[in-house]
Amino acid sequence: MHEDIIYKLKNTPGEMIKYAITDTDGILRSKYVHKSKLITALETKNGIGFCDVIFGWDSQDQVYEKNTFTGWHTGFPDVPVFIDETTLRAVPWENNIPFFLADLNEAHAVCPRSLLKSQVRKAQEMGYEPYFSQEFEWFNFHKTDGQLVPMSEGMFGYSQIRTAQHTEYCQELFEQLSSFDVPLEGLHTETGPGVYEAAIAYTDALNAADRAVLFKAATKKISFEYDFMASFMAKWNTNYPGCSGHIHQNLMSGQKNFFSDSKDEHGMSQLMKHYLAGQLAVLPELMPMLLPTINSYKRLIEGSWAPVNMTWGVENRTTAFRIINMNAAHTRLETRIPGADTNPYLVMTACLAAGLFGIRNKLELNDVATVGNAYDNKQAKSIPKSLREATAIMKNSKVARELFGDDFVDFYVNSRELECKAFEQSVTDWELKRYGEII
Repeated sequence: MHEDIIYKLKNTPGEMIKYAITDTDGILRSKYVHKSKLITALETKNGIGFCDVIFGWDSQDQVYEKNTFTGWHTGFPDVPVFIDETTLRAVPWENNIPFFLADLNEAHAVCPRSLLKSQVRKAQEMGYEPYFSQEFEWFNFHKTDGQLVPMSEGMFGYSQIRTAQHTEYCQELFEQLSSFDVPLEGLHTETGPGVYEAAIAYTDALNAADRAVLFKAATKKISFEYDFMASFMAKWNTNYPGCSGHIHQNLMSGQKNFFSDSKDEHGMSQLMKHYLAGQLAVLPELMPMLLPTINSYKRLIEGSWAPVNMTWGVENRTTAFRIINMNAAHTRLETRIPGADTNPYLVMTACLAAGLFGIRNKLELNDVATVGNAYDNKQAKSIPKSLREATAIMKNSKVARELFGDDFVDFYVNSRELECKAFEQSVTDWELKRYGEII
């Protein structure tokens, strides 16, 4: 395959090639390079230089304090990043320019894609191939001067009318994403003005995370061409449900689905029960990887289609974990905690690592399935209420350090603490309205 890729690039029209790396917040950071430079990097296998600041700043390019990986104290040098040849695709809206994804090697714990690769390898060593998919809800706004005006009105989930009003946009999403090797299984409106949901086709975990990252970036680009702004913010308005980023997952080997057992009451194998028990036990200590922003936690409101406690159920959309078992071949777990604002590599890493932890330790699924409204279950463990609370739990978590090592935990916890600090030092519109005149 290596030689085929080199041959294909050498015979591709044009001089430019584009490649991208995903930073801590799940944002693609990219470069154009001359194809001869990238071909040399592939031939020598020495990597290609990229400034390490991409793992040293936040979503607004503000440099992290107390970052041991890089910073002003290191001078922000270039580090070698490695092109993943299997990710080659053409960018349809950029004259089909060749495009690759890249990452650091697995020795660098700060790289989200590398972290997921290490967990996938652990699953494979146990005899399993993890299959994942992330689905996204997002709001579409008209481009205006600072005002967020949804592209359509009303609370029309699964609306025939609203999608028909924007048929060209929907078709463009399907077709352009397919051309970009991000195939969709479905697309429809959700509850709220201008909100859509897309389900990305199921595949192996690393490819699934790649597709999820590329989906968000591509959707922003495609929406822009229709004078819309696509937002994957978890909760933009208190009056509407938030935007989810649910994770679907199972473990496979060829055609064998290790999560399925037709003899079980719920169609769940013992392995699936261990995997689910692992997530119930471990994910409360990894919550910043599932809910990474200040805004993430504002989505978790009772009666808003988002979970508030650590519950599970069969085909139950009020729980944190939904068992989907209508088809034995596709029996899977849906982890419903994450919002659309996640870094796909980190959220899939957390889910997979927690599930494998449950399998390795043969954790028992002691909690019974929730039947009916999980919001009424006051005995279940609550999901942390804020990024500050969740980050403190992860910082002191022995299991987080066992799964990912001190280097990653210290780096990621520091990034989330700085996110909290940036918010806590800001004066919000709410404060101005509440205190500006009356106090």
